[in-house]
Amino acid sequence: MSSEEKHHIVSYKTYLFILLGLITLTLLSVGITNIELREYTVAAALIFAAIKSYFVLYYFMHLKYDKPLYRRMAMFVFLLFFAVLFVTFIDYVNR
Repeated sequence: MSSEEKHHIVSYKTYLFILLGLITLTLLSVGITNIELREYTVAAALIFAAIKSYFVLYYFMHLKYDKPLYRRMAMFVFLLFFAVLFVTFIDYVNR
């Protein structure tokens, strides 16, 4: 590790807020199964999962403080994931 890299110390308060947000989103994604949304139930659950994975990547995996290249790579993976989901849902709708 070179001496020019900076180390970031994230406060416990930030981690606590992110943890509470993740727990809240988990409860919401479980609770949304009780609401009759028909074909949108899976899409809503996937939206909650994407938001939770963003928080985990950005804060717990310290992507916020890494080089911009790593953020671009993670964004590419998300875009590829959503492209696969989009094609899957198009196939599901046209059946």
